[in-house]
Amino acid sequence: MTYSISFRERIALYALLTSLTSLSIDALLPGLRQIGEEVAVAPPLSTQHIISLFIFGMAFGEMLLGPLSDTMGRKKALMLGLGVYAVGTIIAMFAGSLEMVILGRFLQGVGVSGPKIATRAMIRDQFEGDAMARVMSFMFTLFIVVPMLAPALAQGVIALAGWRSVFGIYLVIAVLLGLWLAMRHPETLPADRRIAFRPKLLFRNGRRILSKRRVTLLIISTGIVFGAQLLYLSTAADLFFDTYGIKETFPFYFAVLATGIGLASFLNGKFVQRFGMEAMARAAFIGLASVGLQMLFASILWDGSLPLVALMMFGFWAFFAIGILFGNLNAMAMRSLGEVAGLGASLIASGSSLIATLFAIGVGSFYDGTTMILAVGFSIAGVSSLILVELALQGDASPVEAAR
Repeated sequence: MTYSISFRERIALYALLTSLTSLSIDALLPGLRQIGEEVAVAPPLSTQHIISLFIFGMAFGEMLLGPLSDTMGRKKALMLGLGVYAVGTIIAMFAGSLEMVILGRFLQGVGVSGPKIATRAMIRDQFEGDAMARVMSFMFTLFIVVPMLAPALAQGVIALAGWRSVFGIYLVIAVLLGLWLAMRHPETLPADRRIAFRPKLLFRNGRRILSKRRVTLLIISTGIVFGAQLLYLSTAADLFFDTYGIKETFPFYFAVLATGIGLASFLNGKFVQRFGMEAMARAAFIGLASVGLQMLFASILWDGSLPLVALMMFGFWAFFAIGILFGNLNAMAMRSLGEVAGLGASLIASGSSLIATLFAIGVGSFYDGTTMILAVGFSIAGVSSLILVELALQGDASPVEAAR
């Protein structure tokens, strides 16, 4: 079968496939309280786990679907992931308890790792270095529209048809994206470059990847930055609803903060080839650390309850820094993977997702209804990740050679 897909259509498809992760998190935020009321939340589970354990499921899926994409090809692995995602969506949609909702969400997380991992590997198959960072930045610019619009649209859908209808929308989107991929996009990994799916071989290649200090430290750094974002996502609804009394207009404030990531991703795509991804990432780390520390100091002055305008200002610039980091950190880590891009993308994504989940649950457990914990999270992420990346850049940058 012959495909004639343009560069712009590829980027649009990659952005929408990748945005399924963000959509699966953000669109459900306005419905968390309704879910809790309907399915009777009981300790130790809470509606926060609907978000955090979705990411935990991603960590497991990424470990499996990355290697499978090196074995069966990117396209088949992606389609497999969409299938598992659909099963999890159906379970959550008809769930009668929080446990079943979380089981469905866990399977959604496992499945969504297919689009997340395979699209990165597809990009790595076709682009290198700063060009790869540029493509990822433009992809993130398009995909950031989702968190800007998803909560507002979902809030309207939930008001009309309840929280289960959001899962119905997830299912329709997964099916449509699967059809688009099947009909329009070619396989990017030739058969002669595929690696057999053998546990011993996976272990050897995984050890080769993780033995590179550059890759391992970048995984940890990416996870901490992602954890700071996940900390916000896990607490945003409670923070805006309880501390500021914002309910109906919550999607608007959520969208304003999301524009910080979108603007940063767009500008990064424009300037990364001029300044280089390492310089852009370094500046963003310094910015995130600075914003976090200033927000922490201001939160202390206001006894943990920042004025809303101050929260929005600090949040915007924190997410601007995170937006710069997203495309660059992934490209920096992928740069050294060579022939093991699928397994490498899997280890990067699963490792960073696991670290992000632990970070968000650990720091989030101290959440007390104020902005203090969010400021602490931003500060820790900026300072620690800057140190880790500086150490990583001193490591060997040569490509990993696959064991066969």
